[in-house]
Parts: sequence; C-alpha cells; structure tokens
Amino acid sequence: MNVDFSFVSKHYAARTHEKMKEVLMDPSGIGPSIHYYMIRGGSSQRNITVWEPGTISNEYIKTYGHYHVGKLDETYWIIHGEGVALLQKLALDSTGKMIPDAVEEFRAIVVKTGDKIYMPEGYGHLVANTGATYFATADDSPVNFEEKDPVSLPGHADYQLVRQMRGFAYYVIEHEGKPALKKNTRYKDIKVADFGGLPVL
Repeated sequence: MNVDFSFVSKHYAARTHEKMKEVLMDPSGIGPSIHYYMIRGGSSQRNITVWEPGTISNEYIKTYGHYHVGKLDETYWIIHGEGVALLQKLALDSTGKMIPDAVEEFRAIVVKTGDKIYMPEGYGHLVANTGATYFATADDSPVNFEEKDPVSLPGHADYQLVRQMRGFAYYVIEHEGKPALKKNTRYKDIKVADFGGLPVL
C-alpha cells in the first residue's frame, strides 16, 4: 500500500472558543477552550469532526457554519450522538451575490447516530451537538492541504457572511432540557422555514 504521509501534520485542526465568539449568540458566554476537532482527510479519506457536549449561555456547541463556494455539495454521516443540522440558502441580488440578511430557505434537521444529511450546493450549513456526549460525523468535503490556515478559511467555503451576521438565522438553544430554536434578529427576511418539529422561542 502506497500512502502519502507528507500532509499528516495538517490533518488535525481545532476550532477555538476565541474564534467561535464571532458567531455565538452570546460572545461573552463561557465555553470550552476548544469547541470541536477535525481530522481532515478530504473526499477520499473523509473528514472526521468531533464536537464537545454542552452549552454556552444556553446555546448548544456548534460548528462555525459556512456557505459552499461554487458547484459543491456535501454529505454528512452521523457516527455518534445527537444533534441538529441547520441549512440555509440566502437570497441573491440582481448581480447574483448573496444578500447576508435575507434567507430564501431555512431548514432545521434533528439527527442521531446512523443518519445521513445531504448539503446541496448553494446552501450554508452548521451542526450543533444537542446530546450529553461527544457528537461525531464523517463528511466528504474536499480539502486543500496547501492552505496556510485550513481551519479558518478553507478554499471551498465562505465564512465571512456567517461572521457578518453572527451566526445563522436561528440559534439552537436548550429550553426545558430539550433543543429549541431562537431567532437571530440580525436577519431581516426569511421566506421559507422548516423547523423540523423544534419549538421556536
């Protein structure tokens, strides 16, 4: 078996609390030093992501969230735990650029071990860990190992719009011991929404 070991040092990446403050419902909330960890393998080996359990000012620990750049879709396989995936597609202006605060379609999907989620091209997505244990997924997103800061701004993803709006159109929060959604008031327009059976506060 021939294996290229030249990028092994770049396989591991972690998202820090400091970085996640940019998209938290409460940036001053107390959380773990690392929110989630990635082993980056790319489309051929898969990428493995592991979330810490818990909440920060009632918001479940989540991924940063991003929009795909270009004709890119993605599949997530839930390996362990329970979570909620958020998918949203922004409206476009007359030049075809995404409008940061206008959502064409929003979806919340409750997931558990054994489930699979398809992220269509043009959609932003993030996943929150709503369980009491680690939450773990595999995905088939491509990886460019030449990137200087791969955990911050992968070449296939746009994080800037998520940072600008401080998260997605809804936050996944704990309410009476169960997941619920809370509107992010920075978004002005949400045309279609499917909350996946979750209460909206």
